[in-house]
This record gives sequence, C-alpha cells and structure tokens, in this order.
Amino acid sequence: MNPSQELVEQGISPQNLKRVSCTTVITLAYQSLGVVYGDLSTSPLYAYKTTFSGKLSLHEDDEEIYGVLSFIFWTFTLIALFKYVFIVMSADDNGEGGTFALYSLLCRHAELSILPNQQATDEKLSTYATAGSTDTHQSSALKSFFEKHPRSRKGLLIFVLLGTCMAIGDGVLTPTISVLSAVSGVKIKIPELHENYIVVISCVILVGLFSLQHHGTHRVAFMFAPIVTAWLLCISSIGIYNIIKWNPHVVRALSPAYMLKFLKSTGVEGWVSLGGVVLSITGVETMFADLGHFSSLSIKVAFTFLVYPCLVLAYMGEAAFLSKHHEDIQRSFYKAIPEAVFWPVFIVATFAAVVGSQAVISATFSIISQCCALNCFPRVKIVHTSSKIYGQIYIPEVNWMLMCLCLAVTIGLRDTNMMGHAYGLAVTTVMFVTTCLMALVMLIVWKQRLISIVAFLVFFGSIELLYISASVCKVPEGGWIPLVLSLIFMTIMYIWNYGTTKKHEFDVENKVSMDRIVCLGPSLGMVRVPGIGLVYTDLITGVPAVFGHFVTNLPAFHQVLIFVCVKSVQVPFVSEEERLLISRVGPKEYGMFRCIVRYGYKDLQQENYDFENKLVNGIVEFVEKEEDIASKTTVESWEFGDLKTLTDSNLKVIEQSLHDTEVIKSSSRNSKDSPIKDESHHILKAKESGIAYILGHSYAKAQKSSSIFKKFAIDVVYAFLSTNCRGPDVVLNVPHTSLLEVGMIYIV
Repeated sequence: MNPSQELVEQGISPQNLKRVSCTTVITLAYQSLGVVYGDLSTSPLYAYKTTFSGKLSLHEDDEEIYGVLSFIFWTFTLIALFKYVFIVMSADDNGEGGTFALYSLLCRHAELSILPNQQATDEKLSTYATAGSTDTHQSSALKSFFEKHPRSRKGLLIFVLLGTCMAIGDGVLTPTISVLSAVSGVKIKIPELHENYIVVISCVILVGLFSLQHHGTHRVAFMFAPIVTAWLLCISSIGIYNIIKWNPHVVRALSPAYMLKFLKSTGVEGWVSLGGVVLSITGVETMFADLGHFSSLSIKVAFTFLVYPCLVLAYMGEAAFLSKHHEDIQRSFYKAIPEAVFWPVFIVATFAAVVGSQAVISATFSIISQCCALNCFPRVKIVHTSSKIYGQIYIPEVNWMLMCLCLAVTIGLRDTNMMGHAYGLAVTTVMFVTTCLMALVMLIVWKQRLISIVAFLVFFGSIELLYISASVCKVPEGGWIPLVLSLIFMTIMYIWNYGTTKKHEFDVENKVSMDRIVCLGPSLGMVRVPGIGLVYTDLITGVPAVFGHFVTNLPAFHQVLIFVCVKSVQVPFVSEEERLLISRVGPKEYGMFRCIVRYGYKDLQQENYDFENKLVNGIVEFVEKEEDIASKTTVESWEFGDLKTLTDSNLKVIEQSLHDTEVIKSSSRNSKDSPIKDESHHILKAKESGIAYILGHSYAKAQKSSSIFKKFAIDVVYAFLSTNCRGPDVVLNVPHTSLLEVGMIYIV
C-alpha cells in the first residue's frame, strides 16, 4: 500500500505526516528513493559529457573543469536544496505538489479558475480551505487585476500549460537519454561494437519498458528503492576513490570564485556550455510533483542526508578523474569506474536508468490525467493499475505515443549530447514556470512581504534564465525537440479547452425552461414511462437543450428523471462523503432531481463502483431527509438541497448557502401534502423497472461569420479530437444496453 495512504487510513492526514514517528519518516524516506530520485540520480551519466560537447576546450591548469564543477555544485545546492527542498515544497495543496498544485492554490485564493460550473457550495469542501491571514495591499491589487482583466487569467493558463507541456517533453527525453547513456558504456569494454547495435539495444530496452507499463509500477515497486540506493552508494564510493587517487585538490572547486574565473576565461563558449550544467538538476521537479505519495519531511530527509551528498561526491570524483584524463571527456563516467567493479556498476546503471525512466513516465500519465480533469486534454482511457495504491494509473494511448516518440528520438539523434541540449531546455523552462507560480503563491496565498517575493523571483529566476539562454543557443543542435513537442501539445490542449468552453457557453445560453416543457406536454402528447432516466449534462442549473431536443422529437420520458452533472473542482481530491450534491428540479410531482458529481483534479473520473445504487440511495435519503426540513420550513425553489448537509443541525448552513437561489418561508407543512415515504417507494419501484442513460452526442461547428482561424480550430482540429477521443459513455462506464444517445449540433 502507498505509505502515505496507509497513514491516512490510520487517521494521519497528509498535512500532518511530518508529525509522525522518526521510524515512519525514515521508512518513507527510503521508499521515496525509488520513486522520486530515479531521474535525478542518473544525471552523472551525461552531465559532464554534454557540458564539454561544444567548442569548450580543456587546458592544463584545469580551470575549466573546476569551473564546471563549481557551477554544478552551486546550481545543485541553490536550486535543488534551497529553492525546492526549503521553499517550494512548503507550497503543497492538501499534501499534493507540482505545477497543478500551485495553479490550484492560486485559483482558489484569487478566483482565477476558468473551469465552468463552479458553485459557492464547492467552497465548503474540506480540501477547499482558503482560510488565512488578511489580504495585503499587494495581494488585493493583484486579485483586482486578474478580476478586471479576464485575458490575464487565460494568459496564466497558457503559462501553466507551457510548463505542463515541457514536463511532458521530459517524459519523452528522460527515457531516451538515460537508457542510451547507460547502454553506451558497453563500448568502453567492447570498442569495436558499432553504434547501430547500441541504438538497437536501447530501443529494445525502451520497448520492453513501455510494454510493461500496463502492469503498473506497484508490481515492481519493491525493486526501485534498493536499486537507486545501490546506485547512489556506488557512484559516491567511486567518487571518493577518484578524489583520493587522482586529485584531492578538486575540493577547491566548491568555491564560487571558480565560476567567475570560468566565465571570464571561456567567454561565450563557457556561457553556452552551461546548457549541459543544468542537466545535473534534472529530476528536482519530481521531488515536488511526487509530494502526494510521501510526506514532505521524508523527501527532505532522503535528499539532504543521502541523495545530495552522494551526488556531490560523484560529480567531484568525476571532475578529479577528468583533471588527469582530458582525453576521456566524452567517456568520463565509465572510464572513471575502477576495472574490478565495472560490470556490476554498468548493470546497476542500466537498472537505475530504467527506474528513472519509469518515474517520469508515471508522472506523465498523472499530468495527462489532470489535464483531462481540467478540460485541457481530450478524453483518454485511464486505467487504475493498483487497488491499494491510489494514483497509480496507466493510459494506453499516451503510453504508446510516448514509446513511438522515444524510439523516434533515439533512432533519429543517436547522440546523447544532442538529447542533452533538448533536455536542458525542457528542464529549465519547467523550473522557471514553477518559480513564477511560486512567487504568485507567496503574494496571494502566503501574503508575504513584497521585498521577499521580489528577492525570491529575481534570485532564482535570474539563475534559471541564465540556463535557459544557454539552452536556447543549442536549439539548432537538438533544443528544437522540446519546443516542437510543446507547441503540438499546447495547441491540442488550448483548442480542446477552447472548444469545450464554447460548448458549455452554448449550453448555458440555450437552457430550456421546465415550465415550457411541461406546457408542451399536452400538445405533444407527452407520457411518463416506467423506470429511471439519467440525463447526463454539463449544466449545474436548468434543463439542458439536448433534453428539450429529445422530448420535442420523442415526447416521453421516465417516471423518475435525474439530471447528472459530472464536474471538476479546483481541489486535488473530493472525499466520497462530499462527492454528490442532490437537488430537486421543479415541483415534487414532476419527480425530477439533479445530481452533481464532483471530482478533484487528481481523482479518477470513472465510476468503478455501483454508481446506480449509490445514486438511487442518495435520492431516497434526500427525499426522506427533506421531510425533517419540511416540518420546519417550506422551500419553494428550482434547486434544493445538499446530500451531505441536509440534517437538522445544519439547517441554518443550508439556508445560508442556498440563499441566492431559494425562497424560504417559515411555515408548517401537513404530512398529507408531503407523502415522502410514498415518494421513496415510487423511486425504488421505478428502479426495478430499469435505468436508462441519456447522453448528448454533440458536434461543434463554428459560425459562418467566424474567422478562418476559429473555423480551422473548431471545424477541423476540435472535430478531429472529438471524433478520435474516448466517448463520454466509455469514460462514465455506461452499459451499452441501457444507453440512449441524442445527436445535436452546437453552433459556437
């Protein structure tokens, strides 16, 4: 079982994991090694060789080697240790981390969310909490700016999508560069082996890696931590050996003065080579992204006491070896391994590369899943691979797409140096996005002083911009890969979000009045047939146009009608107790209800449990609890109730939360006028007659007066994505024998 979830089941929330016993923290820290640090720990395989892959030459005084080591040490210390471990990891969203966690915090505190169907009752979710200190002048001004300028909210979304798409690019580049770098070490012992064989072996490993994804990482999770631990101990021991044997004076390079000497002596070539230095911190974003699987304290302990010192020793040892072997710069990692332990280290390196790749692939699945929840990616099949470990998922379409892209990059480039240039640009862009979002969180959520925020943004932002500028210079030499991938993914995400938003606006503008449908009843000869009808809609209020379209052409619907709205809320998780909101639509004699099903951005939007029984039981509970409220108040409204809060003790809370949409009058109600028990019996009897699912099968089409860009986006791209993505019936796990689809064209 997931360690953090096991603790939650024992009554320990993610926010309080840091308070648990020392033994538990150490256990979590050990287990986090295999999941969190696989990518970061394999960076020594290619960091130095990529840095010195350009025109940068080595001189006898070793100033260049010392300068690069100084850059690696201070980059690793400032970015990984100080920025992420000490600052960024404190900005969790109910124990969850990553780009979406920061964006979610901002959306809730500054009302930036562009998700439709947001309600005041959503703010009562236990994970929604926005309580904090009073707004400062700066935070109020920024909130007002976002409120007055809707385009700024869209700009922020695009900025977040940029970081997200670059992170997906990591999912393509990490397996390729890690596996190819590890496998290429065999040429040290078998120099006559042709490069094509190295590429073929790497491709076979990649195909095997992606072919095993459907089993889920939990089946091999027990191997991950020992492999990474063994790898870290190996490279640190070899580092100590090389420092003692080749150059103990390499420790001087830890002085930041060598960075200035390096830039002064190498000039432009030294600045451009910094695109390779940044590879030493690839994977630090994973520490924050995987925060939900472990406690913050355990990840900090693992990094501070094991990962950080081991990697520093490894980089120092490799620099010590290079200071005496300038000719081995492109093979320095494997050349620095003592002869007696070469093959064991080579095997461990290959396994470590696979583990690091596995972590990034799993993270890519999670990112795509979150994008789907936020209406920023077409619907895909999401398979929950573990019944015990929450959050371990597998997406077949994305898996095979990643595999094809990895094979294409491996076969097309064949050079880890070019891959490193691409990798560096992707990594630094994601870090810069995190820095900017973190500054907004410090201002809006934490209410920090402006001088602290500016200092954070300027200090870390300038470091990352320095590395981005160096990586941009390598765009013709491989850096174009993440740019192209990001452009493609951003185009898909933005057009899908735009088309979905426009369809929702069409639904809102074309809502049908229930009075109109009831009035049409006699003229249409409308009848009520036995059973329960579940009408799936994107609306949280009113009657969807697709239902009006349905009854106009087929004037009959079920005895009990339930409008079901499945929506996302800007929180990571929604508990099962808070999942459903039950409301009554129209007068009681209509027999119509509304059920809003709420999910967080990390919840799986699939009903793998007995949803029909859960829903019907919720409706029955609603109408029976309505009797308790009816004995004290008369409620006349179109929308009524909250399944979670409909109790006598919370009656005042309900009245307050629904004040805007309900008219509440104090009076008593005669039991004869409210045959609740009869209504419950009526609902259960309708269930026995069968349940039908009514879904809209809609097509979006741009208006004739639209621009050519909008027509291309809606009529071509969005139509293609809609046709080839998974249908809502599959996503909602609707049985085909009970499915009824209603076709409709949306003019947007």
